[in-house]
Amino acid sequence: MAGEIFDNRGRGPAGYILPSIHPEGRKFGLAALGLAVLFALFAWETLAWPMAFLAVLIFAFFRDPERVVPQEDGVILCPADGEVSQIVEVEPPRELVIDDGSMAAGLAPDRVVRVSIFISLFDVHINRSPVAGTVSRVVYIPGQFLHADADKASDDNERQHILIERNDGLRIGFTQIAGIVARRIVPFVKPGDMVGPGQRVGLIRFGSRVDTYLPAGTDSAVMLGQKVIAGETVLARLGQRQLLEGVSQ
Repeated sequence: MAGEIFDNRGRGPAGYILPSIHPEGRKFGLAALGLAVLFALFAWETLAWPMAFLAVLIFAFFRDPERVVPQEDGVILCPADGEVSQIVEVEPPRELVIDDGSMAAGLAPDRVVRVSIFISLFDVHINRSPVAGTVSRVVYIPGQFLHADADKASDDNERQHILIERNDGLRIGFTQIAGIVARRIVPFVKPGDMVGPGQRVGLIRFGSRVDTYLPAGTDSAVMLGQKVIAGETVLARLGQRQLLEGVSQ
């Protein structure tokens, strides 16, 4: 019938699908829910209701919705949900450049465009691979817990660098950065793993940031302040340099 909208899997009319809860968060949510039930059994309603509300918040925080991943060749996808907070030209992190003894080449030391995505407490915190390829490095660095959107967060905060090498040899690096509230970066991948575009690679608990280092000669396809979706929004197109303009409305 004209005007009907169908889902992308040929299953009939499109509709809202309740996101699953990532296993990393189920234990916390169930623990809070269990305490709420326990308090309710003892008629401690002043404790039961807040604990039940906390359980709902935890389940919402660890939601893991499905994403429709673009299959276009030559695109770099956003690795995180959130708001584009910085687009600057910088030198890549030392840990992604130097020889780490693994025989896997790192990024070139030349200055490149870095796109930072700030993840608020209300955004999905599952991070996804920006490209398909092989994970060549995963480097965890302990650090401080400054506000994730601060300039110094890239150098001072607890963070984890991930380097992925495409089949054509092009390497894309990105960094998960913990913030004031975030206290743990949880990786889902290790060196040697093969990942597809938009595949889940990790999460950061409770507010954080993800930096992506674009290859030389490639500019951002997103703008400051833009809301982006991990695994769906195109962050950049390889070799494409352009001036983006937008209209506030």
